[in-house]
Amino acid sequence: MALLLDLANIVGGFLLAAALLRLLPRVGDDLDRLAGRAAPVAWIVGLVALVTGGYYLIVHLVSGPRVFHFEVVGIGVGLALLWSRLTGRQEPRTEQPGGATGVRLLLAIFGLIAIVVGIQGLFTSDG
Repeated sequence: MALLLDLANIVGGFLLAAALLRLLPRVGDDLDRLAGRAAPVAWIVGLVALVTGGYYLIVHLVSGPRVFHFEVVGIGVGLALLWSRLTGRQEPRTEQPGGATGVRLLLAIFGLIAIVVGIQGLFTSDG
């Protein structure tokens, strides 16, 4: 279950950070195409992140030892990816001429943080 949370953080972070990653010099276009292909299933990644993050949050609140940042970031990734489905509002526009600005930039930075937290979770023991 912890592996699902870590993978959801990595993949969800990638989907959120796509607005910044497309600005990378040589690989930006390829990463943008990959994010475009994965975008239709982003709600599944968001659901997995939300459920696993919520599960671990409840487990660590009830039986300890403490709340970890992995589950908080997972819940944030899940909410960010499911935002349009939960509220019925449109997502922030990704096709902006000047790159990522405003809310889209904030989500992209959070996505980069989620990627780092997911990688850290892969190398952190569960016990």
